Amino acid sequence: MLRKLKVKDVMSQTVITVPPTEDVVFAFEKLMKYKISSLPVVDDNGKLVGIVTATDLGHNLILDKYELGTTVGEVMVDQVIYVSPEDDLATAVQKMHEYGSDEGIINQLIVLDDHKLVGIVSDGDIIRSIKI
Repeated sequence: MLRKLKVKDVMSQTVITVPPTEDVVFAFEKLMKYKISSLPVVDDNGKLVGIVTATDLGHNLILDKYELGTTVGEVMVDQVIYVSPEDDLATAVQKMHEYGSDEGIINQLIVLDDHKLVGIVSDGDIIRSIKI
């Protein structure tokens, strides 16, 4: 089943992003408003330059680790794990597991087509695609 479906069949094409100049507080508010767990960071040309997660931002905000005016660009992860729209879902699941932390998986993967951001696929998207 996971080898038959492609990422493009289940991914969200509407991707909420932030620029690297965005204040971390506003980025976290955006994550909460849209009930999403990560935000791709894109430059003025729409090029993916990083990613921030609700877990990282929320944890560091609670611990007061950021100074006033800290930007997303200062704290983002710039090594972004991604998949292609043509990859099968088994590949996406493998990457979610392989690149996840010791405690779990990556919940969302960026979808790039020819280095262009075209979508995002979540573990929930994959689970919903499985017909029992």
